[in-house]
Amino acid sequence: MKALEKLNLKQQQVLIVKSKKSNINSGATGWLFASPWIIGLVLFYLLPLVVSIYYSFTSYSILRPGEFIGLQNYKELLVDPLFLKSIYNTVYFAVFYVPLSIICGVALAMMLNMKIKGMTIYRTIFFLPTLVPHVAIAVLWMWLLNPGFGLVNGFLDMIGIKGPAWLGSETWSKPSLIFMSLWGIGQSVVIYLAGLGDISSEYYEAAEVDGANWFQKTFHITLPLLTPVIFFNLVMGIIGAFQQFTLPYTLTQGQGKPANSLTFYVMYLYDNGFKYFRMGYASAMAWVLFVVIMVLTLLIFWSSKRWVHYQGK
Repeated sequence: MKALEKLNLKQQQVLIVKSKKSNINSGATGWLFASPWIIGLVLFYLLPLVVSIYYSFTSYSILRPGEFIGLQNYKELLVDPLFLKSIYNTVYFAVFYVPLSIICGVALAMMLNMKIKGMTIYRTIFFLPTLVPHVAIAVLWMWLLNPGFGLVNGFLDMIGIKGPAWLGSETWSKPSLIFMSLWGIGQSVVIYLAGLGDISSEYYEAAEVDGANWFQKTFHITLPLLTPVIFFNLVMGIIGAFQQFTLPYTLTQGQGKPANSLTFYVMYLYDNGFKYFRMGYASAMAWVLFVVIMVLTLLIFWSSKRWVHYQGK
C-alpha cells in the first residue's frame, strides 16, 4: 500500500510539473504572437511620446541637435501672437461647431428614424458626404462659396440678399468652415440612429397611455435615453474640433488667410514643426494641446454623472 501511495504521489508531482511547463509554454507562445504589436506600440507610440516630452524642453530642430532650454518654449508660447490667434480660432470653432453638430445630428437622426417609405435612400444620401475626402470637400465649397460666381451667393442674389465674401472675409471665414463641417456629420447621425433604435418601444407605449404628446415623449424619453450617445459624440467632437486641420489647411493652402482667421492650432503646430523646423517648439505646442483636451475630457466625464442616463438605471 505504501509503495502504491508513493507511486501515485510521484505521478501527481509529474503531472503538476508538466502542467506548469505547459502553462509557461503557452504563455511564451502568446507573448511571441503578440510581440509584433507590442514592438510597434513601443517604437511608434511610447518612444515618440517620451522623446517629444524631452524635445519640448529643447531647441531641437531637424537641421541641428538643439540644446536643453528648460521652459523657454512654453514661455515663448505665452507671448506669441499667432499662437494666441490660433487658440482663439480653434476655441471659436469648437464652441459653435460641437453644440451645432449635436443639435443637427440628433434632429436629422430623429427625422431619419421615422417609419416612411424609402427611408434607407434618405439615410444613404445624408451619409454620403462623410465618404468624400476632406480635400475634395474643400475644393467643392471653395467653388460654392465663391463671392463672384458661387451658387450660394447666386441664390442669395435671387432673393434680394447681397452675399458676403465668405472665405475671403475675416468675419465670415470661420462660420463658413463651421457650415462645411456640419455638412459632413453623417457619421454621427448613424450613431444617433443606432442609439434611437436601442430605446425600447415600451417607454413610448406607456407614455401614449398616459396621454403624452410628441414634445413630451421627445424631451422626457428620447433625449434622456439618448444621452449616452450624445456623451460619446460630445467627447469625440471636442477632440476632433481641437484637432481641426485638413479643411482650413486646404482652403488656405496652409496660409490661414484672410488675416490668419483660419489659422488653427494644429495648423500652426504643423508649420512650426515641418515648415520652420522648430521641432522643440512644436513639441511644446503638442503637449499644451494634449493637456487641454485631457482636462476638457475629464470635465465632461465628471459632469456626465449628472446628465447622462442609462436604461434600467
